[in-house]
Amino acid sequence: MTDATRILAGIMLISIVTIEFGGFYLTRVARGLERMTEFQKNFARAGHAHAGVLVSLGLICQLYADQAGLSGAVEWIARLGVPVAAILMPAGFFASSMGREVTTAGKLIILVWLGALSLAAGVLALGIGLLTA
Repeated sequence: MTDATRILAGIMLISIVTIEFGGFYLTRVARGLERMTEFQKNFARAGHAHAGVLVSLGLICQLYADQAGLSGAVEWIARLGVPVAAILMPAGFFASSMGREVTTAGKLIILVWLGALSLAAGVLALGIGLLTA
């Protein structure tokens, strides 16, 4: 395991505690202890789900990045594309739905699309790297 993989995986594993906290918050929403519109509930669930799935995928990608033999900028795009998406996409869902009685996405929905670009760049760089290794 490379140092890059060890460090990034350690950071991602620690970040799972924040995802757990989000899950706890969602249990409060489900029990009616937090007031949210249906739109906000849907965006909270989407943000939480994206965070969990993308952190898990980001962990796997670190191990594949070691095997792909990439270097330079392409290596870092492959290593960081998914973890950066794991930050941007949930942030977009949460930030664009903040406030009282919000029923449509705000301008910060752009973070979801920036995260999608980061995700695409990361998995493409890693996938192509693995196929050409």
